[in-house]
Amino acid sequence: MIYAEVMHTIEWQIDRGELKPGKKLPSIRSLAKRFDCSVNTIIKAYSEMEKKHKIYSVSKSGYYVVERALSSHAGSTDTGIIDFLSAGPDKKAMPYRDYQHCINQAIEVYKEEMFTYSEIQGLYSLREELARHLRELQVFTAPDRICVVSGSQQALHLLISLPFPNGRKNICVEQPTHISLIESIKYQQAKAYGIEITPNGLDMKRLEHLFQHNDIKFFYTVSRFHNPTGYSYSNTERRKIVELAQKYDVYIIEDDYLGDLDPDTRQDPMFAYDPSGRVIYTKSFSKVMLPGLRLGLAVVPEVLRDAFLSAKFASDLHTPVLTQGALEIYLKSGMFMTHIQRMRSIYKRKAALLQRAYQEQLPPSAAYSGSHSGFYSTIRLPSPLKAETFIEHLKKEDVYVDNAKRMYLSEFEQDSVIRLSVSQVEEEWIGIGVQKIARVMRVIYPMLFLICRVGQQDVLNCEQ
Repeated sequence: MIYAEVMHTIEWQIDRGELKPGKKLPSIRSLAKRFDCSVNTIIKAYSEMEKKHKIYSVSKSGYYVVERALSSHAGSTDTGIIDFLSAGPDKKAMPYRDYQHCINQAIEVYKEEMFTYSEIQGLYSLREELARHLRELQVFTAPDRICVVSGSQQALHLLISLPFPNGRKNICVEQPTHISLIESIKYQQAKAYGIEITPNGLDMKRLEHLFQHNDIKFFYTVSRFHNPTGYSYSNTERRKIVELAQKYDVYIIEDDYLGDLDPDTRQDPMFAYDPSGRVIYTKSFSKVMLPGLRLGLAVVPEVLRDAFLSAKFASDLHTPVLTQGALEIYLKSGMFMTHIQRMRSIYKRKAALLQRAYQEQLPPSAAYSGSHSGFYSTIRLPSPLKAETFIEHLKKEDVYVDNAKRMYLSEFEQDSVIRLSVSQVEEEWIGIGVQKIARVMRVIYPMLFLICRVGQQDVLNCEQ
């Protein structure tokens, strides 16, 4: 077919750099003459290339080559870099093509509605679909309590500043916790009390003391696949935390940003133990789908809804309607569930490979965290190693990790903890990356590995 030949020729010139980004393409008539075909054939070729985002049209001017962003291949064999630093979804598994179809479908279904001002709370049809989706996560709520937000971080930022019905002012957070929450606390000058999360969970007596004596407005928690440690609470622990919150009139903000990745249907969110409004449930679609979407939700109690929506209105008027409409179609079509099943399999394999590499490669004095289903974990470096210096040595080995120091409140600050994410690292590079981490430990401080020479069993018995 001639139009396919035209497409192949133009794309070949673009790939070779003969047609630069922003360069105007030959006119339709000149190409028709060159290929000895009709004008309609060239129009079809250009139309197909436009759908593939290779070119774009300018009214009364012509067609131009699209400016292409440089793609990052960190963690791949292309660069040799092993990127445990980046924490977005696996780039090869991001459903951008499916979502593109959903965006196009949303425009066809809703037309001009996709480009007008919308409800602050979010499209009602989307909230109905989100309510159905949440039931799969054991979160039973009505669409009227669901607020669509620009990523769950927006909800958290707004809730920090809002007055709560209990009249309290301070907040309680796990230590460590993710950097965006720490920054939000600092920016709003909120008073925060920390409680350490350990391999054995939380110290419930300490948590009760904090709730009882420190004017706690809410307790912020990531109840499964915690960032940065990767830990998850048991159902017993979740229930106990909810009971303490009920006893001392403390609200809970449960950030279930990776809840969709949990394959264990027996695990319940804290919301399931008190759906009345004591637990404010938030989740995001960024980490499991496309970070650039900035789409999330918050299940807000009736008593807080008006104040929350007023704060959201002041923040951004409403979440972009086009992405909301596309998400609704993505959920309804079953694409999301298909995607999640694939993501569960990917991260389960990667996390298991990471844990096995820790066991086999790290010295007994290096404590590590993580799960076999999430994609975050931490390594507490043995004394006297410091994270900042250690990270610089790792960079020379083309291994990138994150310094967890920023993820602590000042009074809990640690300078010997690094965070790893396996989300964007190829499976075959995970073990190699941990091997390099162990080698750098050995180079900096050889005494760490003297115990390891006794035998493999010594290493396998030091998981925590």
